[in-house]
Amino acid sequence: MFSEKIISWYLLNKRDLPWRRTKNSYNVWLSEIILQQTRVTQGLPYYKKFIKTFPNLQDLAKASEQEVLKLWQGLGYYSRARNMLATAQYVDTILNGKFPTTYTELLKLKGVGDYTASAIASFCHGEITPVLDGNVYRVLSRYFGIKTPIDTSKAKKEFKSLALELIDTNNPGLFNQAIMEFGSLQCTPKKPDCQKCPLHDSCVALQMEEVAVLPKKLKKLKIRKRFFNYLVLDINTAKTLVKQRKDKGIWKNLYEFPLVETENEIGVNLLISNIDFINFIEKQDFSLKEFTPNQIVHKLSHQHLHIKFWILKLESFNKELITWKKVVKHPFPIVLHNFIVDFLKQKNQ
Repeated sequence: MFSEKIISWYLLNKRDLPWRRTKNSYNVWLSEIILQQTRVTQGLPYYKKFIKTFPNLQDLAKASEQEVLKLWQGLGYYSRARNMLATAQYVDTILNGKFPTTYTELLKLKGVGDYTASAIASFCHGEITPVLDGNVYRVLSRYFGIKTPIDTSKAKKEFKSLALELIDTNNPGLFNQAIMEFGSLQCTPKKPDCQKCPLHDSCVALQMEEVAVLPKKLKKLKIRKRFFNYLVLDINTAKTLVKQRKDKGIWKNLYEFPLVETENEIGVNLLISNIDFINFIEKQDFSLKEFTPNQIVHKLSHQHLHIKFWILKLESFNKELITWKKVVKHPFPIVLHNFIVDFLKQKNQ
């Protein structure tokens, strides 16, 4: 039987992860938010940092957005962090600190979708509600030979119905964790070891030699190229200028240096003739040099950012500046944080 084999495999092969040692909704919710769009190996250190800093929901609810974003720095998809804080504050104040226990009520929380609600409801409270993540789609698509593209509404209904038929009704949380772990460790996206798989005798994709092509997707991701030129003020007073991103695009509420965005990669001559640069320096004498000889390509899910850092020296500046000691306490996108670390190392040598 499918569910029995999956669970037996899981009990022998599962990873020892801290959120699996508890049925506390806060811990499980925190882990699931962190692991959205994030591998376990990358997310685990962040989970430990958050639990250490905010041991319970009330502690997280009292935090500032800047504290949360700083701790989240490097995980990407920063809206997860903002939604997480908003949910903690909502549960603490509106729900009197009582985390919802049912799938239906969990769906009402900000940042909690079908998968996360199903995970918390089944792991912590034994509700019979199947999870659907990339791992589950892959296992079911291959084992049953389902060719419906998984990025369609039809697939969600089809796979949800199938998973509901397969779920162990006596221990739905165990089954859900088992099938996700099976997809993560055994039925991997590329080159799975099918001969060691306990399901290989009855896997349709293996029999039809379609393991490499399942699951199918309909949409091709369109990648947008953007070219960022950061102006890093290096004032004689050991101060610089940073600002907070307020728009609804990437990196909302994180900090960055003054930015000149261009249509293509540019050199120093085109930069100093750019109207945004001219307006920024306000007719002052300046010196300008590129910090790195080659641009950095920072890849996001829908965008590739081609980034250059330009060290701009001015005698003075008429806007409010900040010391480098204070700069490092602000939350930055990880690519900017890494630059700051490297720049300060060179500056202090």
